[in-house]
This record gives sequence, C-alpha cells and structure tokens, in this order.
Amino acid sequence: MKYRTLLMSLSLLVFGLFCLSLVVGRDPLPIWQAANEVFTDHSSVFAIILTEIRLPRTLIALLAGATLGLGGAAMQGLLRNPLASPDLIGSSSGAALCAVIVLYFGWQNVSLQMLPLSAMLGSLVATALVFALAGRDASITTLILAGVAVNALATSAMSLLLNLAPSPYAMRELVLWTMGDITDRSMDDFWLMLPFTLIGWALMLGVGKQLNALTLGEETAASLGVNPSWIRWRIFIAIAFAVGATVATTGMIGFIGLVVPHLLRPLVNYEPGRLLPAAALGGAAMLLAADIGVRLIPTDAAIKVGVLTALVGAPFFLYLILRNRKEHL
Repeated sequence: MKYRTLLMSLSLLVFGLFCLSLVVGRDPLPIWQAANEVFTDHSSVFAIILTEIRLPRTLIALLAGATLGLGGAAMQGLLRNPLASPDLIGSSSGAALCAVIVLYFGWQNVSLQMLPLSAMLGSLVATALVFALAGRDASITTLILAGVAVNALATSAMSLLLNLAPSPYAMRELVLWTMGDITDRSMDDFWLMLPFTLIGWALMLGVGKQLNALTLGEETAASLGVNPSWIRWRIFIAIAFAVGATVATTGMIGFIGLVVPHLLRPLVNYEPGRLLPAAALGGAAMLLAADIGVRLIPTDAAIKVGVLTALVGAPFFLYLILRNRKEHL
C-alpha cells in the first residue's frame, strides 16, 4: 500500500469513527436534529447531549488515542525496541501516580493546571528513571525489567494512597480513574488537555528523519549529524507533555501505544519516521472504536474504555513475546 493511500485511508477511518461516536450510544442521537438545535435551541435535550456529552467525549478520545499511538511509535523508533511504549517504560504510571497524589490531597482545587502539570512531571521523572536504571546501552530485556520495576513502584505507591483514602467514595473514584475512562468529561477538560498535548506533538515534528538514521545505530547516526542524546531527551519531554496531559484527563489507558505501531509498521516499510503520523491516526481510530464499543456492550455497569483496550492489548502483547521467543530459538 502506498504511504499516501495509507494515510488517506486512516484519515477517512478516523473521520467515520468520529462521526459515528457522536451518534452511537445506548440511545442513538439524531445528529442532524441535534446539530440544528445547537444553533436554534441550545437548551434542548438533543443539543445538550451533543455539546455537553458526546462532543467532549469524542474529541478527547481523538486526541488521547492519537497521543498514545504517536508516543508508542516514537518510543519504539527511539529505542529500536518493538516492545517499548509509554505505558511499558513507566511514562503512563509515573503520570498516573502524580495525578493520583494531586487528586488524593485535593490540590486540583488550587489550580486547574495542577493536575496536568503534575502528570507531565511524573511522566518525565518515571521515564528518566527507567533509562537511568537500564543504562545507556541497555538491552531489550534490561529496559523492560527497568520499566517493570518503575511501574511496580508507581503501582504500589498508588495502592498505598488507595488504602489510605479517607472514605470508600474517594477510594472508588481513584480506582475508577486508574482504569482509564472518558465518560463524564466536559469541554473544559478538552481545552485544558489541548495546549499541553499540542506542545508534545510540536516537539515531535521533524524527528522522523533522525529516527530513521538511528535504525543504523547511534554511531552511524552521529556521523550523519544526529545527536542521539538530544533526540532522546526531546522525545522524553514531548511524551511527558502529551502523555502526561492525556493520563491526567483520561486515566490510564494502556496498550494503544504498543498495538497500533505493530499493526502499521509493515505498511510503512518499517520506517520509524513514516510510522509516526500513521500511528497517530491509528491510535485515534483504536480509541474511538473502543469508546464506541463500551457504549454498545450490554452491561448494567458501563465498562471503562481502559479495561477494553487492555482486554485487546494484553493477548497481543503475549503474542509478541511468543513470536520473539520463536525468532530467537
């Protein structure tokens, strides 16, 4: 498949899922009537459902999915490691821990920016800690072990906070948040998430060619004018902004950054630079589809979208491990 055709196909898929997300639910929304009433009778039930419930949820799914797909592709290209992703090397868990701390102590009431800023700081610190533990020339196994260690540390700290929650209601809210969810989000959440996410995306502009050069090895890339240390920290900071803002808004939604780049990599001839925009579109499509899915699954209690992506992603991760094991036999 030609690269332009792939991007066009993914764009059309995202657009179709975006429109479908506005319509589909336990009770389908007559979209044209709702859109008309937004301008003529903005206090009508359909107009309120569209602008206060469906539109924020869909926009956040679009932005968060694109961020997770892009972050996974960037991490895999940087590390030349097909098992790397923001949630596997500590970025997501670090962001989640700092966000839970803010929620636990109620510091989000001090400033609206406190939650995303703390999540971004946690993401950056956790990622830096993983690479400090693993070392500069770490193997895939060492890197994954370091990521598992940091994830375990962050998870245990979150468990401690949950155990010390002042009330069962507070504990339930923290637990549900860590599952990953985009229900009950408003346009205020979207507008707060947007600038930090765009900063992260902007930092990733132009890194495609440098990631392509890194596939030849750091020494060869350096001879071509690439500074491996600079590109590493540029991507770390970019992911801290984008993934931190995403986790602060949606909670922990895993495996998109792992699954999507793997599915699309063969279609871009295994070029890390070309994979970045394709993975962003693919991530947006996957999260939009997952969010539509949780609305349609007939359960009494709504399934969290992070639970559904984990149910899809965990078996895929096991498949990757088994495939890599066979390749090294």
